[in-house]
Amino acid sequence: MASIRNVLKVTDLRNKILFTIAMLAIYRLGSYIPAPGIDQNAVNEIKNQAREGGVLSFLSLFSGTALTQFAIFALGIMPYITSSIIMQILTVVIPKLQQWQQQGAVGQRKITQWTRYITIVIALLQSTGLVFLFHNGGGGLVGEGSRIDLVPNFGVFRVLLIVSTLTAGTALLMWMGETITQRGIGNGMSLIIFSSVVSSLPGTGTQVKAAGGWGALVLVLLMAALMLVFVVFIEQGQRRIPVQFAKRVVGRRQYGGQSTYIPLKVNQAGVIPIIFSSAVLNLPVLLSQVLPSSGWGKSVTDFIDDVFARSTHPLYLIFYGLLIIGFAYFYTAIAFDPVQQADNLRKQGGFIPGIRPGPQTERYLARTLNRITLPGAIFIAILAIVPAIIIGLIVDDADGNIGYNLGGTSLLIAVGVALETMKQIDGQLMMRNYEGFLGSK
Repeated sequence: MASIRNVLKVTDLRNKILFTIAMLAIYRLGSYIPAPGIDQNAVNEIKNQAREGGVLSFLSLFSGTALTQFAIFALGIMPYITSSIIMQILTVVIPKLQQWQQQGAVGQRKITQWTRYITIVIALLQSTGLVFLFHNGGGGLVGEGSRIDLVPNFGVFRVLLIVSTLTAGTALLMWMGETITQRGIGNGMSLIIFSSVVSSLPGTGTQVKAAGGWGALVLVLLMAALMLVFVVFIEQGQRRIPVQFAKRVVGRRQYGGQSTYIPLKVNQAGVIPIIFSSAVLNLPVLLSQVLPSSGWGKSVTDFIDDVFARSTHPLYLIFYGLLIIGFAYFYTAIAFDPVQQADNLRKQGGFIPGIRPGPQTERYLARTLNRITLPGAIFIAILAIVPAIIIGLIVDDADGNIGYNLGGTSLLIAVGVALETMKQIDGQLMMRNYEGFLGSK
């Protein structure tokens, strides 16, 4: 309470927090305003299908039920996240993007601008795909035997209206996220995802109570609390590589000689491996819709429906865990480049004590990063798999819907965003000599 009073005392910080809350409230309001030209009876059918789990449940997790409402923010912020990941990967292979990255603020503005362009293209493709998909019966996103026609009066004008509305919604969300980052508190894009994930928790609690009663609800909440502590412990964990800067004399002044460190997080990749792995495992479900309905096609489709359409199947969980570990190494290699880090240290006159600058520093950083990536990858794999197993033992969650909303993806996003936002608020308070939420003075 004392920290909250400190926040309210600082006019600038109070205004930033109120601005952030107002923008998030507008986002939640837009998640319930339906796009024009949509059949509301079909929208209710989609809501029922999302409660049964599967691909639709996973996609709606990141839009805060806006996808199942087919609202103006139905696509959520996922096109921007996809665009950002694409740009990060392209930066590794395209020299021009590498040059921009090394140009500082000017280059970063160019990369951000291209990220926005790619976001609009992805939003156009996704919105067009969703309109045609749900007009033709929903494809692999809805239950077996279901046919949902969201656009009964199908035509060029109606399709253009819906596609432009959904694309404009994504563009508006992208602007809102960047505005929160600039004028509010915390990272705007992360806070939008955070609000989407948190908004689904009350409904998930109601599902648990309906399936197993109060006893099951209490057990699930205790499991979530224990995993919350576990996530905070691992998310804050880091290996600090000591760095010493050489002393140099310019005129009568001496520069350098300071000691600092390079923080290597245990979970360097964050929630990205879980998102990638889920997307890969959901591809067979979508592709099974185009296989023949008899012969070998029916056998393959039955196998996919039995294994990949149920997130609690043992084979699914094994593939899921292995993919998460693989993507964790892949994304960590993209996010942290030992060669570039060693080169920057050498240019700044820094060195790791006991390690020679240059190739030896590069090998040392790569070896250390590989060692801490393994426990981090295993951690997020356990975090993604264990909730589904435990919840399956407590309540009937054959489709894995409850496991999606209370699983590793939700907890990692919620905890990671909350910690980063709290750190920013604490930093603002410490600048004004106030004690923050995390106990720093």
